[in-house]
Amino acid sequence: MKHSEAFVRLVDEAKTRVTEITIEDVLRRKKDNEFFHFVDVREDNEWEAGRAAGAIHIGRGIMERDIETLIPNKNETIVLYCGGGFRSALAADNIQKMGYTKVLSMDGGMRRWRELNLPEEK
Repeated sequence: MKHSEAFVRLVDEAKTRVTEITIEDVLRRKKDNEFFHFVDVREDNEWEAGRAAGAIHIGRGIMERDIETLIPNKNETIVLYCGGGFRSALAADNIQKMGYTKVLSMDGGMRRWRELNLPEEK
């Protein structure tokens, strides 16, 4: 997908304040039974079409509104992902501003997850 220059600039700026994590690191954390919230921030129709195994859904459009109710502990680790890593970076940036301290954005998102043929749920 071709993104507008203004959107890419916005994402690039957010990424200077966000920690990105590789899919391989997410898999290692899962294998080591490390606790974290694995959150899909994509649109409802994307979620319904398939998601990374073990993820929960908090769509980007309602993230800031609902995050404190769904994940009240602001010191727990949260790994966010989207289609490719752009929306998750924006969401991570915003919830950090809300006081969440251990927020990570999964680089490559669902697109890379599927390229690696990793488990999905529907």
